[in-house]
Amino acid sequence: MLIDCHQHLWPERLVDALRRRTTYPYLRGWTLYLPGEPPYEVDPHAHDVEARRTREIAEGKESVILSISSPLGMEYLESAELLDVWHESGLALGDPYRIWASAHVAEPDPDGLAKVLVEDRVAGVQLPATALAEPAAIERLGPLLQEAERAGKPVLVHPGPAPACDPEVPSWWPAMVPYVAQMHSAWLAWHVAGRRQHPLLRIAFVALAGLAPLHHERLSARGGALGPLDPYVYYETSSYGTRAIDALTRVVGVDPLVHGSDRPYAEPADPGLGDAFRHALFTANPRHLLTGEPR
Repeated sequence: MLIDCHQHLWPERLVDALRRRTTYPYLRGWTLYLPGEPPYEVDPHAHDVEARRTREIAEGKESVILSISSPLGMEYLESAELLDVWHESGLALGDPYRIWASAHVAEPDPDGLAKVLVEDRVAGVQLPATALAEPAAIERLGPLLQEAERAGKPVLVHPGPAPACDPEVPSWWPAMVPYVAQMHSAWLAWHVAGRRQHPLLRIAFVALAGLAPLHHERLSARGGALGPLDPYVYYETSSYGTRAIDALTRVVGVDPLVHGSDRPYAEPADPGLGDAFRHALFTANPRHLLTGEPR
């Protein structure tokens, strides 16, 4: 059976809550408005829960873990209303869906996160890369990271809000420039400070950490070092294909790679690197990330 560690699906209650808002993030009909990105035309069929469920089951998914998209910036809002709606409506979706919890990062509430993490359908907590962008940020969010560690559940690091871009840039610019840079920063911050502070925490970086580990030679040339491979750091594959996955495997090996599709923004894909690799990527490694049990 297959596990998809990263998809997006908006329950109806969350859509309604976004439409009621008068400040970012908000929806008007199916057009999403964010401060740092051009208006985005959401495909309503992509958030048809029953159609998506039917598709996942037909594809043989044992578990699909849904993420609230951190570029929306919900983790930074003064009110926790949208996060509460996400948790309540996401948990009600039923099989094969589970969710990544979200947490307020401007004023961390570890007690509130702990209450969410006890839910069986909560796989772990997602944090925006923008909130983990430097070693000091790892310490500032330490109470949230400690709650995940205490619960025995992993952390997923996802790109956060993009800064305002020149309106003339292409629509793909935020995904290719600030998102990738955010993932680099968060991965390097964890490399410097995270493991030392949280020795048992399992942590996964979306989009292969923006390919940050491939820069290990430059890191060494500038006075750093990749160091020994960390058995509790994982790299989720969304938006990347065979060449990038193969290249990262040559640096970090097979065991840290876990499948995530980022559906509906990208689709599940098998990199075609053999049956053993397929089993590791889609089944064994995700189970290890989610449970800590041996592969």
